[in-house]
Amino acid sequence: MDSNNYYDSCKSEYLYHTYDAIAGAGCVEMLEPDELNAFFELKNFVRRKEDWLFGYLGYDLKNEIENLSSANYDGTGFPVIHFFQPCLVFTINGKTLEIHYFEGQHSTDEIDILFNHIDSIKVNGCNEDFSLNITARMSKKEYIEAINNIKTHIYRGDIYEMNYCHEYYCDNRSINPLSVYNSLKRISPAPFSCFYKLHDKYLISASPERFLKKTGNKIISQPMKGTIKRSDYPAADESLKSKLRNDPKEIAENIMIVDLVRNDLSRTAAMKSIQLEEICGIYSFRHVHQMVSTISAILRSEDDLVDAIKFAFPMGSMTGAPKVKAMELIEKYEITRRGLYSGSVGYFSPENDFDFNVVIRSILYNDTRRYLSYMVGSAITAQSVPEREYEECLVKAKAINQVFNLTIKEIINA
Repeated sequence: MDSNNYYDSCKSEYLYHTYDAIAGAGCVEMLEPDELNAFFELKNFVRRKEDWLFGYLGYDLKNEIENLSSANYDGTGFPVIHFFQPCLVFTINGKTLEIHYFEGQHSTDEIDILFNHIDSIKVNGCNEDFSLNITARMSKKEYIEAINNIKTHIYRGDIYEMNYCHEYYCDNRSINPLSVYNSLKRISPAPFSCFYKLHDKYLISASPERFLKKTGNKIISQPMKGTIKRSDYPAADESLKSKLRNDPKEIAENIMIVDLVRNDLSRTAAMKSIQLEEICGIYSFRHVHQMVSTISAILRSEDDLVDAIKFAFPMGSMTGAPKVKAMELIEKYEITRRGLYSGSVGYFSPENDFDFNVVIRSILYNDTRRYLSYMVGSAITAQSVPEREYEECLVKAKAINQVFNLTIKEIINA
């Protein structure tokens, strides 16, 4: 089973909820084009199949959309894009399980093998010891120097905001990816968590953010910008939530990205159909409160199905504004190629609907290379204090650190 995707809402009641969980298993046909014509090939694949399709879009598809390049170190080696038509699709809502299966050239025996394989998977393991020696790709000093350089670009008007990320990694160590996923999901349940297997490569994600969803002719995007840690004490937790809700810097970050998303959606939206459904709403997750806005539009035509994704990609919450210049500077100041991180994982339905997340709060693992990576980042603006941005990154990495029995002190001194 070289291609598998499991998408879990962790029983979240997030706006525009569709399934409690959805999974695709086995592979009828696979799409793995190069990054020079990926969206064209994806559009043809979707049109030709008109079926369930699961897959992901790597961040570096930006190089096809704009005149950009990526030359930084890539330890995980994910292809830039991958989609597959599964043999079996499972959808779960409440106590209802539906199973969809492909009747083409696959025999009943092959379907039985798939079921037996799924039944044999060990999904426990939350108490396993995942202790790892994690290394920071850059020091705290180097991080702060990069933030100050980025702020120089902001002061002279090159950009208004930029999402800056850095990597933690471990090499020469094997893990059980499914056990790690279940541990991460237990520690940090999130509405767009997923587990993705492609040959020897794994995505283990506790993403709280939706990139883009289509239902009928309506598309929605829910950019997440603005973060504050949570407290174990209810009164203090409410105080932190109120602080985030009224923080001018965090509000400005969110509104800048909302404007960017509205512009992205306008390229495939019917005239005057773009609506701001929620601005700077506060949503609470296990470790953080987040500021989320919801923008919707009516798709101009069904022919724009994949174009709606293409013209909104990469998502503004992971780039900055203006988008192209921000992506140029990301390549200059980050030292790790993002790959699948800050890309998107999701699915198309037979009705040509889709739902895609944002790959954040995620672990990337290459079993052959025995290389594990996770990245964290934050939005840099003129008001950013480098030390606070670094602390925000540690808050976002808290759940992953707990999975690997790491303390904040160990991470800071890595």
